[in-house]
Amino acid sequence: MSNTQTKTKTKTKRKLKGRAPAVDTELLARATKASTDEALVLVDAHQQGLTAAEANARLEQWGPNVVRHQRPPAPIVQYLRTLTNPFILILIGLVVIMFFTDVLFADPEEGSDWVGVITISTMVLVSSIMRFWQEFRSGRAAERLAALVRTTTAVTRQIDGVPVTGERSIEEVVPGDIVELAAGDMLPADVRLIRSTDLQVNQAMLTGEAMPVEKRVDPLTTVADPLEAENLGFMGTSVVSGSGTALVLQTGDRTAFGNLAASIQGARVDTAFDKGIRKVTWTLIRFMAVVVPTVFIINGITKDWGSAFLFAVVTAVGLTPEMLPLVVTANLAKGAQMMSRARVIVKRLAAIQDLGGMDVLATDKTGTLTEDRIVLERHLDTNGQSSDRTLGWATVNSHFQTGLRNLLDKAVLNAAGDDLDRSVSRFELVDEMPFDFARRRMSVVVAEGDDTHVIVTKGAIEEILKIAEWEMVGTERRRLTEERRVEIEAIVAEHNALGMRALGVATRDIEVAGPMSREIEYTVEDEVQMTIVGILTFLDPPKASARPALRSLASHGIDVKVITGDNPLVTATVCREVGIDATHIVLGEETEALSLTELGELAERTHVFAKTNPTQKARIIEAMREHGRTVGYLGDGINDAPALRTADVGISVDTAVDIAKESADIILLEKDLTVLEDGVMEGRRTFVNTMKYIKMTASSNFGNVFSVLVASAMLPFLPMIPIVVLIQNLSYDLSMLTLPWDKVDNEQIRSPRRWESKTLTQFMLRIGPLSSIFDITTFALMWFVFAANSPEHAAYFQSGWFIESIISQTLIVHLLRTRKIPFVQSRASAPLLIATSMVCIFGLILPFTGFGAAVGLVTVPWTYFPWLIATLATYCLVVEFAKRRYVRRFGTWI
Repeated sequence: MSNTQTKTKTKTKRKLKGRAPAVDTELLARATKASTDEALVLVDAHQQGLTAAEANARLEQWGPNVVRHQRPPAPIVQYLRTLTNPFILILIGLVVIMFFTDVLFADPEEGSDWVGVITISTMVLVSSIMRFWQEFRSGRAAERLAALVRTTTAVTRQIDGVPVTGERSIEEVVPGDIVELAAGDMLPADVRLIRSTDLQVNQAMLTGEAMPVEKRVDPLTTVADPLEAENLGFMGTSVVSGSGTALVLQTGDRTAFGNLAASIQGARVDTAFDKGIRKVTWTLIRFMAVVVPTVFIINGITKDWGSAFLFAVVTAVGLTPEMLPLVVTANLAKGAQMMSRARVIVKRLAAIQDLGGMDVLATDKTGTLTEDRIVLERHLDTNGQSSDRTLGWATVNSHFQTGLRNLLDKAVLNAAGDDLDRSVSRFELVDEMPFDFARRRMSVVVAEGDDTHVIVTKGAIEEILKIAEWEMVGTERRRLTEERRVEIEAIVAEHNALGMRALGVATRDIEVAGPMSREIEYTVEDEVQMTIVGILTFLDPPKASARPALRSLASHGIDVKVITGDNPLVTATVCREVGIDATHIVLGEETEALSLTELGELAERTHVFAKTNPTQKARIIEAMREHGRTVGYLGDGINDAPALRTADVGISVDTAVDIAKESADIILLEKDLTVLEDGVMEGRRTFVNTMKYIKMTASSNFGNVFSVLVASAMLPFLPMIPIVVLIQNLSYDLSMLTLPWDKVDNEQIRSPRRWESKTLTQFMLRIGPLSSIFDITTFALMWFVFAANSPEHAAYFQSGWFIESIISQTLIVHLLRTRKIPFVQSRASAPLLIATSMVCIFGLILPFTGFGAAVGLVTVPWTYFPWLIATLATYCLVVEFAKRRYVRRFGTWI
């Protein structure tokens, strides 16, 4: 060993004593430039493999070869997180206040009043348990999907000084191990190849490129990106064909795979749903901050301060949409159930809302827009015309070769189809010259009768042209001139520009004598004086469903952008095929120098980003979100994981790598944009039904509170009994639990929907006070017509207003749920019709029951009801008129 090698070895030993950085890029760079012996020295390894003692010491030092995964928290922690919902926090705060006022410091003469505390506590408990159970169940289902099968790899270790190769769990692999690779194997770690025989590796899950990468052993002089180094392999990628021996450089979290996995750990960024619900919450809190103290002060001045405080608390309850967490959870749970029928697993319930609000879908190319398989796109003669002869000779080459067929061979045989037997039946294999990276071609020799052997060669077009002296033009064999070589190269360049990979096919007839000619041995020196027959072009074809799915998404207001690690030529071809504008493609490296603002503006006018790394993908997503877009990202590779975490809604598939499934909010059991579109529509229906509740309830409650303010200033008694306020709210809210099953008008889900506090404020201010007009007429009715104008007749007044208030609040649901004419142009679902009818009946009969009397209500005369009908009819007409004016001005309703 040289002195230099000794120093390197010592330095490596020192490095191995401490915990290395996530990825030692310096080690990777040095390994690519090192010879096999020098690479072994870098990690203190031996060609014969590590001894058991060395392997155990390194396993203890570096830990098992596993990548950390983000596990769901304990069930109790998951449940406590559901209580952090803003509306639930408001209700918890009100429960605490009511506990102190109605129970702990209650008037001893009146006793403790648990009704309000129990009622609101029940709302909190039911809502939080429903949400916890749905998310807990979805999380467990996703965990089962993400579970990895125990994977083994062939490792060479020294036993009693003798190298022995055996299967070991990949968790036991350590730096310095020697591993054997064969077709179908997953690479267990980041490795340096020290032997390669026709080795091709699929790195799509890291780079996004569909074509397998050829791997070789030779040291490299320059390395721009370790992922592109031909003599390195990376954890999680897979061997497509060939075999090889590799030296393990890095394991676990220190691999490229592990580094990306580690980068996505921790809390997610706030999504559009999170931001929207926060805005709506603060809008309601601001109203409460103004109205509640005002009610307290007015009633304190005109009545007594104790009753005023109690009524102020009840007013706060009245202004809060108590059932919102429960209605939202019920909506989301129903949406998740409907989506599961469409083979979609929802991991994070709120993601359904984000899916409905999504106006940009960013997606990887491979497997989403394409079939994720290589097909023979064209088989051409030397003039660029379709040629069955070229396909026939290519079929002979792929069929008779005895090595493991790669994806290109399989594509050729698939293209031959029913003609396969006819193409090969007249031939018999004599010999073959296997593929190698030096000459980049492979040949088979077949016998056609007893007097002719044919060498059939397939390989890189430039290598075929080197050995070709002739060309087939029709049925004529002509000398291949320099001019014709240039023309053939131009045909190949034209197809390369379309993102296709081109191979050449050539033949040579050799006359032989007698059956004994089968014993002739051929070598690569016989690949001379060949006749080029034609050209094969290969492509990962677009899915047939991609174009109509993209067209449908666009019609629903979703802009699709492709962000891929593949090269721009291939990407442009696929995008053109599926109808995506690829006239301007931005490369990942071009985004590096841009600020988020600049990148967001660029993304607005760009539909395709190519040759992007994982960090660049995530940054493009972040820039679009900063630009005000609600972004979904669909991907399935480890290189997609950061983007999945950054997006408002991350979407993956069940065949994705483990880390991608962990990062996603939604998992498709079919990688198809049509399935995703169904999910988007379900998300929008969920959003609309949730917004119905928020707008109807907030405006109605605001109208009630406005009425309370007027009544508090004018009446010598409380306008409504506090416990009756809670009963009214609870009855109305229970009926609203049927909203998740309500029908949704088509125009309400035609475009993306998002949470907006501004429209809620406008809705509350313009629609809410309308109910107050008719509340005030009811006040006048009870005061002047029915003489309920003194504290002695307060219960009479309160009962009359209760009946009008609960019926109008519930009946008006049917007017507010749609911009159309209710019951005629748009009818509510049967569950909502039944629920609202039951509440109206309950409001009518409660004052006539013993329970009504127990809470302070009294019966009203039958002469009250004609006035009630007139009031409700006029109220409906006024609301319908106001609705039309609102839609004309703001262009929207729910």
